Amino acid sequence: MARRLMTGAELIGWWAGLTGLWLVLIGPVDTLEWAVGAGAALLAAAAACGARRAVRRR
Repeated sequence: MARRLMTGAELIGWWAGLTGLWLVLIGPVDTLEWAVGAGAALLAAAAACGARRAVRRR
């Protein structure tokens, strides 16, 4: 249970950071741009979590 919470917290942390970076770099934000950025950040966050887990298992 604790492992799932840590994984979820890591995913949310990556997502929030990447979404924030997207919003800062894109400038004026429309609703569609926010949605696309949040979706792209979610995919990147999942990849980052997977890569971190793969490196940790070595």
